[in-house]
Amino acid sequence: MKKHLVIALLSPWVFGLASAATQPDPANLRHAQELLQQHPVIDGHNDLPYVIREFGKPMRDVAAYDLRKTTPHDTDLARLHEGRVGGQFWSVFIPSTDDTKRAGFARIQLEQIDIARRVIERYPEALQLALTADDIERANKAGRIASLLGVEGGHAIENSLGALRIYYGLGVRYMTLTHFKGNDWADSATDVSRHGGLTKFGQEVVREMNRLGMLVDLSHVSPDTMNDALDVTTAPVIFSHSNAKGLTPHPRNVPDQVLRRLPQNGGVVMASFISPFTVKASLQKPWEEGFSKASGGVQFGDEKYDAARDKYVTQHPEPRATLADVADHIEYLRKVAGIEHVAIGSDFYGNKEGMAAGLEDTSRYPVLFAELIRRGWSDADLIKLSRGNILKALRGAEQAAAKLQQKVVPSIRTIEEIDGGQAQPNLN
Repeated sequence: MKKHLVIALLSPWVFGLASAATQPDPANLRHAQELLQQHPVIDGHNDLPYVIREFGKPMRDVAAYDLRKTTPHDTDLARLHEGRVGGQFWSVFIPSTDDTKRAGFARIQLEQIDIARRVIERYPEALQLALTADDIERANKAGRIASLLGVEGGHAIENSLGALRIYYGLGVRYMTLTHFKGNDWADSATDVSRHGGLTKFGQEVVREMNRLGMLVDLSHVSPDTMNDALDVTTAPVIFSHSNAKGLTPHPRNVPDQVLRRLPQNGGVVMASFISPFTVKASLQKPWEEGFSKASGGVQFGDEKYDAARDKYVTQHPEPRATLADVADHIEYLRKVAGIEHVAIGSDFYGNKEGMAAGLEDTSRYPVLFAELIRRGWSDADLIKLSRGNILKALRGAEQAAAKLQQKVVPSIRTIEEIDGGQAQPNLN
């Protein structure tokens, strides 16, 4: 299945909305640029390594996909600089498909990490590998973009806690527990429920991530999995690229009930720019109903879904979200979860048309912040949004790990032992 849905031809009214949303007041834009120059954005999710792997010419060629030049997609050094990006979690995504499984999830995941690490190494004047919150601060003081890695999809560990530890050793600092499909120990938001949330082994995965200091990423998972993870974790969680289900009832978004739990946990929702996760329900619902009728009820996550949707969208252009819609989601997240628990997780993935109009590439963060300034946001709150909250969550995970490592040894439990009812203790 495709990484995300491609948004095809756009209706003329969409461009009218986009034009209004992308022309900020010059004073507000200068204000945003100056603020982000001092407090640059830390973004939770960018799929550049996957774009290079799948769409580079030739594929997988880090040198050929030259970030010092304008790339054909949404991310390069100049646009990152223009966008005042100070930190980026580079997603090392692999599809959760049978074809990928046959090739070996772990092998393909290691290849993705290799691509990401080579990208960081290739541009030492601009990018710097970061493993801790302090590393982010040091990279920014040196004028570089702190570059962190995030595994997208827990299927990558192939039910092995040892593999999880190896990924941490290679620099991975968060793992999304599922992707579009569930796995043997966690349910996805866009797949049938197999476990009712996390299995006991899934809970052990969360505990081991806590012990390592790897952030538990709850984007893509089902609400039951979200709640189970929040019940188990002793460290802040993140949603690296999700929005508010209360505004856009897409299965990938976060319900209010979960948002209200974040203050106690200390976690953050990193707002995405993806159009289907952001567009107004009043526009999207009629389109979805028409698509469902035309496709015979094919469901999101089904292997036939992409082809059916691509066919339908050629005759029925899908509504597209705007920058203002993204700002609405950010304000909603602030209202329900609190200002301490919202950040930015764009989810750029190489398809500009799939993003909210006005937020098509990595140069556009100041325009979004200018819109929030227009809405009356204070500098203090904007700084929390741009970087303060995710830094706090990462430091919280690091502090929790330091305490756990004093009393808890690396888990050697297996899924067969735990989910088969033969769990063993994990304390010294």
